[in-house]
Amino acid sequence: MRQQKNVYSVGQVNNYIKNMFTQDFLLKRIYVRGEVSNCKYHPSGHIYFSLKDETGTMPCVMFLSFRKGLTFQLENGQSVTVLGSISVYERDGRYQLYASEIIREGAGLLYERFEQLKEELSEMGMFDPAYKKPIPAFVKRLGIVTASTGAAIRDVMNISRRRNPFIQLVLYPALVQGEGAVDSIVKGIEVLDKYGVDVIIVGRGGGSMEDLWAFNEEKVARAIFACETPVISAVGHETDTTISDFVADLRAPTPSAAAELAVADLGSILQSLRDFDDRLNRLMEDKVREKREKLETFSWKLERLSPGQQLLEKRQRLADLDELFRKLMEGKIRENRQALAFYIERLNGASPLKKLNQGYAYVAGEDGKRLTGAKEAKVGEKLTLYFADGRLSARVEEKE
Repeated sequence: MRQQKNVYSVGQVNNYIKNMFTQDFLLKRIYVRGEVSNCKYHPSGHIYFSLKDETGTMPCVMFLSFRKGLTFQLENGQSVTVLGSISVYERDGRYQLYASEIIREGAGLLYERFEQLKEELSEMGMFDPAYKKPIPAFVKRLGIVTASTGAAIRDVMNISRRRNPFIQLVLYPALVQGEGAVDSIVKGIEVLDKYGVDVIIVGRGGGSMEDLWAFNEEKVARAIFACETPVISAVGHETDTTISDFVADLRAPTPSAAAELAVADLGSILQSLRDFDDRLNRLMEDKVREKREKLETFSWKLERLSPGQQLLEKRQRLADLDELFRKLMEGKIRENRQALAFYIERLNGASPLKKLNQGYAYVAGEDGKRLTGAKEAKVGEKLTLYFADGRLSARVEEKE
């Protein structure tokens, strides 16, 4: 029986080889020395290049996220040491070095010195945040230790005066690289500290590690640490880091940024004050309005609850009741008068006198009782006849 062959795709093979590279501990973090060739800065920010020596070539890439640690411009022909990991790029089926750090040949010793001094000073506590002095919110006098010429001092002056035209700038023109730079920087820090400025900016513009090395010297670090005036370190570009940055009270990525951190924006402060004044006025107006309304409420309550007001109200109520009683009495009297007139009229209608005036007579028997008919009288009985103008006596002779 014919044995079945195992057939793999290109992608499967490349993936298998990539896993082999990934599992190799040595290739995860490796230093490779060589000469830069085919160096290209891609628009995306990535750097593509090759490392070569007399035996061969290795493709390399440094992605944008790692470029912040690159302190120089990578160019063809430079001898460098690259730290990174080696893996397979599956699409092309080739391995390459993914760079995380690039050190120029000759800078390696400086880097070792830098790390050694950094560790020593850190162990001594010179980087401890507990020793960091706060930067004053409003600086009136700003000290600057840097070269008297160059972009750094121009940037600091322009930005400082734009933010606060009234600020006083005190420059100590120091050497920032080469022979004598360390002593010059230290002297500038000491002079300005005694002069009495509010903040000192110590720095310079960008450059290579060698150019910036004066700010990595222990003597400069100790001068910054001993300075009683708050110090802002502003050395190089944002990607540059020096010992001065660690020991200073505040690190600025550039001299321009240092000026912005040290000098308060007077325009913003004035606008904030105006906004605060407007807000305060509104609050005061609201508070006065609130108190006035409360005062009016209390005045109204006091007026309503005061004895004098209550007495006036009671008097008014008494007057109203008196008026009501008077009207009721008048109505009652009027009603009674009408009833009396009605009863008088009825009495007049039933009055014997009135009947007598109309020609009638009131007849009473001997016993004085009224006779209402002839049948009540007896023959021979003496009768009394009452008229309106008098009375008569009569005797009954006969009855029919």
